Amino acid sequence: MAKKIETDLNTFIKFWLVPLGIILMIFFIYKASVGLLVVGASIFLALALKPLVRKVNSFFIRCFGSDKKHQNLSAVMAYLIVVLVIGGIVAIVGPVVVNETARFVQNFPETFEKTFGGWDGVNDFGRNIGIDNLHEGITNTMSDISNNLMGFLRNNLVSSVSGVADIVMKIVLILVLTLLFLLDGPEILSRIWRAAGADKPENKTANVARSIIIEMANVVSIYVSRQVLVAMIDGLASGLIVFLLSLFLNISPSLAIPMGMITMLFYLIPMFGQFIGGTLVTVLLFFSSPFAAGIFAVVYIVYSQIENNLIAPKVQGDALKLQPVVILCAVTIGMYTLGLIGAIVAIPIAGCIRVLIEEYPKLRAAARD
Repeated sequence: MAKKIETDLNTFIKFWLVPLGIILMIFFIYKASVGLLVVGASIFLALALKPLVRKVNSFFIRCFGSDKKHQNLSAVMAYLIVVLVIGGIVAIVGPVVVNETARFVQNFPETFEKTFGGWDGVNDFGRNIGIDNLHEGITNTMSDISNNLMGFLRNNLVSSVSGVADIVMKIVLILVLTLLFLLDGPEILSRIWRAAGADKPENKTANVARSIIIEMANVVSIYVSRQVLVAMIDGLASGLIVFLLSLFLNISPSLAIPMGMITMLFYLIPMFGQFIGGTLVTVLLFFSSPFAAGIFAVVYIVYSQIENNLIAPKVQGDALKLQPVVILCAVTIGMYTLGLIGAIVAIPIAGCIRVLIEEYPKLRAAARD
């Protein structure tokens, strides 16, 4: 006997349309993942620039009085300051890296003779560890590496060019969107909150949601501003170490500023950036003086311990209120998900999640009321 099954519209929507909508949303996110990352990076940078915008705006207010036009001018000025500083760092560091590499190649025979005693010294060392002709082994290995590298470059030349063009386009998009978010972001948010009813005191849910979003934005701004401050201290310290070494050893004092900029930039990468920056500076100093490179490595390691245990906690304080294990887990997940960008944004995102978890009971209570 056949039975007739009746269903209402709500059941039909829940059973078919809701899962279909979720599938379509996942498909959209997958297809638009690159664009969403570009927009997300722009929003992150705009939030990171907020403290500098406020400082520039307060300067204009002190000089010219309160004026709404100063807000946009402050945003543009802060943006230009950051872009010019980063461009200046790249312009200074780039030629130094190229020149030091070329200098190392030019002076390699003399440096090799002084450091290792020539190939005779290398072969003597090889015999001590059980290798009869270490010279020949090194030569063959370097030849194989060179041939493999040239083959790789020939096979990937076209894709490399297109890849560089794609990266440049994304950087330009991020820069443009960051400026637009700085200029139009506050007005866009105001319209959203007005549409949600956050301007009405009786709408508790919208008001609590707005306070949570503001606190999350402050987490990003505070983290980035304090991370930059510690990075500047780190760069100043490494530059001072290189300058002091130049007074006693055979390295140029002009290397102090570029080396400091290198460690400053890499310090912005959480957890591992300090090690990468110190290693890169050590390698570049090795091109000029292996002895100076060794001294720098030792002194910088000692300074890093002082910085990580005294200076950084004092400057950064408990702004994010995250335990070290949570920070390490966040950086690891971010690095394996989005690479370098993921490692950089992982900690402030973890801080935002912490805010959301802590404030969720307030949002839930407001929704009940």
